[in-house]
Amino acid sequence: MKGILKMKETFPLIPVSSGPIFFFLGLSVFFVSLVVLFGYLAYSSRNVRCQVSVDGLRVVGNFYGRRLPLETLAPDGAKVLDLNRDTAYQMKWRTNGVGLPGYSAGWFTLRNGEKALVFLTDKRRVLYLPTRQGYAVLLSVMDPEGLLDALRRALNQAVDQSP
Repeated sequence: MKGILKMKETFPLIPVSSGPIFFFLGLSVFFVSLVVLFGYLAYSSRNVRCQVSVDGLRVVGNFYGRRLPLETLAPDGAKVLDLNRDTAYQMKWRTNGVGLPGYSAGWFTLRNGEKALVFLTDKRRVLYLPTRQGYAVLLSVMDPEGLLDALRRALNQAVDQSP
């Protein structure tokens, strides 16, 4: 029999590599990025706006905002919708966008099969604006008729300014 131990002997483990540290660092960066992303989405959902000029319609304030030149728009086919009643224009599939309760933005396929660029916060007041590029734009604005009138005035002004 070997000698009796009268004290504790300690044998430390080999120190871990930096793998777990990088894992938790990466995970932390991921979660912080998610918080920033959702914070931006919350902020942008309340600050999207439309601007009309002779250069076109500009949607400003989120990832999917863009400038649509006047010549690509077809305001003669535009109409004001209530998506609670006009079910053919409701969104069916989100192809690249954000779909949160009370806020939808991005690219969707509508129930009628049409592709649409959507900026919706209220389904009761929606401007449906077709384009000459094979898709429509759906916008929730406070004054859809006013936006449509502004687009028509901009188109008339652009025609008057052309040589």
